[in-house]
Amino acid sequence: MNDKLLQYREKGVVFWKERTNAQKGIMLGSILLLITMIILLTIFGTKSSFLPLYSNLTVQETGQIKETLDSRGISSEISANGTTISVPESMVDTLKVELAAEGIPRSGSIDYGFFRDRMGIGITDNEFSLMERAAVQTELGNLIRNIDGVNGANVMITLPEERIWVSDELMTASASIVINTAPGYQLEPRQVRALYHLVSKSVPNLPIDNIVIMNQMFEHYEYKDENSIDYSTMTAYEHQRKIKQDIERDLQRQLTQMLGTMMGRDSVLVSVTTDIDFTQENRQEDIVAPVDEENMEGLAVSIERITETYEGDEVPEGGVAGTGEAIPGYPGIVGGGGGSYEKIEERVNNEVNRIRRDIVESPYKIRDLGIQVMVEPPDGQEELPIERLNDIQQILSTIVRTSIDGNLANELTAEDINDKIFVSSQQFRGKVEVQQVSEQTDVTWLYIVAGILIAIIILLIFLLVKKKKRNKEEEEETIIAQINEEVPELPNEEDSASATKRKQLERMAREKPDEFAKLIRTWMVDD
Repeated sequence: MNDKLLQYREKGVVFWKERTNAQKGIMLGSILLLITMIILLTIFGTKSSFLPLYSNLTVQETGQIKETLDSRGISSEISANGTTISVPESMVDTLKVELAAEGIPRSGSIDYGFFRDRMGIGITDNEFSLMERAAVQTELGNLIRNIDGVNGANVMITLPEERIWVSDELMTASASIVINTAPGYQLEPRQVRALYHLVSKSVPNLPIDNIVIMNQMFEHYEYKDENSIDYSTMTAYEHQRKIKQDIERDLQRQLTQMLGTMMGRDSVLVSVTTDIDFTQENRQEDIVAPVDEENMEGLAVSIERITETYEGDEVPEGGVAGTGEAIPGYPGIVGGGGGSYEKIEERVNNEVNRIRRDIVESPYKIRDLGIQVMVEPPDGQEELPIERLNDIQQILSTIVRTSIDGNLANELTAEDINDKIFVSSQQFRGKVEVQQVSEQTDVTWLYIVAGILIAIIILLIFLLVKKKKRNKEEEEETIIAQINEEVPELPNEEDSASATKRKQLERMAREKPDEFAKLIRTWMVDD
């Protein structure tokens, strides 16, 4: 053994003397660099990295957890202004489970656990209601904290008082919520809607209108329906354009659905254009109309009839005696025959209908409407039959007449309505089916190429395994040949111990060549 060490030492000295100074420097530098890397890896590998155990804590909760960890001799770090506590990475999961089992951290607020522990026979109704409301507030706050961007939440619920007397009026609750959002984070409308529904469904008789949600900057979050549109932020042009698009889209969708049912979904193409009147009119009408419109008469309220009748005898010339003094030189009354006089006067006060109307005309009236429809005929036909085109034309005419504003529609004739409709029957080009066929072809080629690649990979693996096996067999044959050359023949004495060993070795070489090769290697190493 010592001889081998001396040989290795002499070979090392010779190898070192044969190297140049540059090679010696590179070798020494490489060794030093390797040692330095081993030291650094050892230092950083043994150094424990810290990960957050809890975050978004209050100062009281952080102090409680810190005290518990210190009592157990576990190192910890506090960051984020006392709201985050970190422990070694390998202990994060274990400590979370153990602290949760002990009820740490204890926030000091009343939750359902506190509610369960305080239950007893001597509890009053007022105490029960108070703890129940506090527990609901705490649990709601914990649920809201699970939303992304929300660090904390304070919930205040006001429940209606129970009435002694039965009343039809439904008593509702109310809720006020202040959430603490992360810096620079803004809640999305869908998150705000989720908050409103979460609170509304968690408290009995709590409508959405009775909920107020704001952040720490007292910015109010309003509940907006998912389908509602905030027109207040739009310009007049955007507002009108949005309404026009909605009307055209609804008409186009209805026509596509109806005609698609008749002709097929992929055989109909509909385009709708509209002219919308956005003016809004406010007017006042004072109308006086007769009660009986047929006879143009009103309702008689009062009737006054006056009748005068007079009858007189014949008057002689000169007048009637004894009725006056005669005046000299003045002619007398000319005589005349008898007469009669009758006057009838009727005064009727009629009452009429007096109508006062304050009319506000709503905008968004359809002044004009145009519909263009293209229909693909069935396979084997160049165009649709004229009867089917007439049916489609009649359907579209009805839609145009009922969609345009009533006063304007009444002025339209059948020819005017037909001018607003265009129906065409022709073959469609560039249908999606062609693209689908090409995609299927591409997928088939992909499968073929993938199969060829898999077959090549399997063939390469088989060749590698076969080559490795052949190399192993050649190596074993080489070792056995070397053994046969190097090992001297044992004396051919059948009764001697050498002959017995030889037979055993020959049997092992024939039956177990692997173990025989290992045995020979062991002998060579010992030598």
